[in-house]
Amino acid sequence: EVKELVELGVQVGVVIGGGNLFRGAGLAEAGMNRVVGDHMGMLATVMNGLAMRDALHRAYVNARVMSAIPLKGVCDDYNWADAIRELRQGRVVIFSAGTGNPFFTTDSAACLRGIEIEADVVLKATKVDGVFTADPVANPDAELYDKLCYAEVLD
Repeated sequence: EVKELVELGVQVGVVIGGGNLFRGAGLAEAGMNRVVGDHMGMLATVMNGLAMRDALHRAYVNARVMSAIPLKGVCDDYNWADAIRELRQGRVVIFSAGTGNPFFTTDSAACLRGIEIEADVVLKATKVDGVFTADPVANPDAELYDKLCYAEVLD
């Protein structure tokens, strides 16, 4: 799907998560220092970013991984102007390591990066089918909203 978008001329940036490998908040509940856990979570996103870049390269799609945490020799450091330049040159930019700060979610990073690169739209891809009344993984009784407006979210 990413390749198809690139071939249509769409500039694609991806903020990648790491929850499949590590969740810092969950281990904080088990006693781990939250900052350490979040740093480990950020590194998990870099690992996923490297895997995604490899998959894109194997599909002949040019892609760059940028990290909010400097990792010389592994991926590029995040810089908003460089990211915009890469996007304009037709490369997929994979944003990793969240915001580079603990206590911020991947969703926060996605919105921040979207604002910084002046994205027309920010889309969220996830393993669930939409917005639920509760976490559907943890609560089997969670109900999927058919329709949800901004005011309802604030309530």
